[in-house]
Amino acid sequence: MTINQTLEEKAKKIASGGAEKYHAKNAEKGKLFVRERLELLFDEDLDIEDAFFANCQDEKLPADGVVTGIGKINGEQVCVMANDSTVKAGSWGARTVEKIIRIQETAMKLNLPMLYLVDSAGARITDQVEMFPNRRGAGRIFHNQIKLSGRVPQVCLLFGPSAAGGAYIPAFCDIVVMVDGNASMYLGSPRMAEKVIGEKVTLEEMGGANMHCSVSGCGDVLAKDEKEAIEFARNYLSYFPQNYSGLPKRKETLVPSDFDKSIEELIPKNQNAPFDMYQLIDRLIDEGSFCEIKKKFAPELITGLSRIDGRSVGIIANQPRAKGGVLFPDSADKSAKFIQLCDAFNIPLLFLMDIPGFMIGTKVERAGIIRHGAKMLSAMSEATVPKISVVVRKAYGAGLYAMAGPAFEPDACLALPTAQIAVMGPEAAVNAVYANKIAELPEEERPAFIKAKHEEYKENIDIYRLASEMVVDDIVQPDRLRDELAKRYEAYENKGVQFTERKHGVYPV
Repeated sequence: MTINQTLEEKAKKIASGGAEKYHAKNAEKGKLFVRERLELLFDEDLDIEDAFFANCQDEKLPADGVVTGIGKINGEQVCVMANDSTVKAGSWGARTVEKIIRIQETAMKLNLPMLYLVDSAGARITDQVEMFPNRRGAGRIFHNQIKLSGRVPQVCLLFGPSAAGGAYIPAFCDIVVMVDGNASMYLGSPRMAEKVIGEKVTLEEMGGANMHCSVSGCGDVLAKDEKEAIEFARNYLSYFPQNYSGLPKRKETLVPSDFDKSIEELIPKNQNAPFDMYQLIDRLIDEGSFCEIKKKFAPELITGLSRIDGRSVGIIANQPRAKGGVLFPDSADKSAKFIQLCDAFNIPLLFLMDIPGFMIGTKVERAGIIRHGAKMLSAMSEATVPKISVVVRKAYGAGLYAMAGPAFEPDACLALPTAQIAVMGPEAAVNAVYANKIAELPEEERPAFIKAKHEEYKENIDIYRLASEMVVDDIVQPDRLRDELAKRYEAYENKGVQFTERKHGVYPV
């Protein structure tokens, strides 16, 4: 047997991963082999694979259970690490950790996006001295992620478990896509929870994909299967530059289709009547370009990537059909993370306001609504990318502030003709000011008095008066809004701003 033949045979065995029984077990769960995932993810498979022969003297640990390398997605280079769950359940040994650290260091040197395809049972306890506590141990992976944060896009595709300390890989990524039914992340397993704290709980309850995407907010996108998760990642990256120093590539403009209802017909005149903000978004953005993030989490606020006239734009929009569009602690956190993401990678922001304000009451105060709201305001205020806010219908109280109101230096604050800006709505305001007077009036006189005061209040907050006072920069006809946004984003494209001079802020986390 020649040396070359021996090398080819060795390489083939390593590339095939673990024992066939583990491949079969994964197939039963609808899970693809790690190299099949990479074939779907990249334009033409990996261009470069590093440390292919890691731990090759142990035939039970091909590539030491992780694939690392560089490939192209949408024609652009990215770095990747991908667990092989057919090798000791994708667990980490000393060389696994070293491979991950090295590809992260490559991403830093080349300023390339970093993708994490996670399917791992966590650390190998038998290797803990070699891979856990030292300077190039597992902790360095998270340290590197924090260094890479905001420098290059970091994407986690979670195909299986991400257990114990390994759960922090998704936590430090910009976005986490979880495959329904298979993906999970948790610091302690259900078995450990029962043993240590006496809690009996299922894996889905503890750290399943649906729970994290709808309750904890640790997951951003719930994919029905692995192919959908991979396709999402490819699409997601198309909105981003390769790193913080570039601009997203402009795409071909796709004009929205004709709709049965115009924007003017879509938006109710009654400020309290619900309407679907998604329908307005569809009329403003390039057709088919909305890439929503955290759809299942805090649905009273919509966040997603889009294109307007071919340009990447991040959208933050109140959703009147969910809890009236009121901001809660979770929606404030959702917004803060999304704003920071877009600002880090030079993606302009669009705020679509239809907001009664922040939620009030004992429950949200105890949950820290003030602290969470302050996070949102901090992120929004610090963002130096082009920012346009549009008062679609109403902007009441601190909701105006959180949604990039005039005091927070948006490049433009626009309004539709029926918009209202006020400390509170007419009903609440009249009740606050005239409650005693109303109580003193004969019952038959109250409706007329209240109606008259409502009309007085509405005149006081009339949008033309606010435009006259230069509170808003322009009042736009609804069906001209898309064109107005496109013109303004083009004008603001080369905006250059330093927010302030300092080391960093002290954040209300």
